[in-house]
Amino acid sequence: MQQRKIILGVAASDAHAVANHLIAHALRGIGYTVVNLGTCTPVEEFAEACREHPDAEAVVIGSLNGHIHEDLRDLAAAKAEGAIRCPVIVGGNLSVGSKKDPAALERLYRLGVDRIVNDPAALPAVLDELRATRPVAEPLLAVS
Repeated sequence: MQQRKIILGVAASDAHAVANHLIAHALRGIGYTVVNLGTCTPVEEFAEACREHPDAEAVVIGSLNGHIHEDLRDLAAAKAEGAIRCPVIVGGNLSVGSKKDPAALERLYRLGVDRIVNDPAALPAVLDELRATRPVAEPLLAVS
């Protein structure tokens, strides 16, 4: 059985590394291969990682500084171009300020985010759910 793989990183304007490393460690501990791009990762680097790892089942992007909306402005285009084909999951502090606006989450979905995870402990279950509902790829036909 092939080991499950995810691409992990922190949004482009965000240098917070601790949660990123803890999530990577936890996922590796339950058997995932984690391609960890680290902090300050622009959408194009996530897209490049998807090209290098087409078997990745999700891109997981964290943000603690609250500027993820600006950081993901190129996500919809990357998905439309097929550069990011797997689901995109985000989590962390997803808006600036102490009062959280529910409309901010809707904006993330409009940017191309597939799931928002508020509790990192829920991430494995979300990955399982996404895997179970993802269409099975058509096998390539051999040409003789």
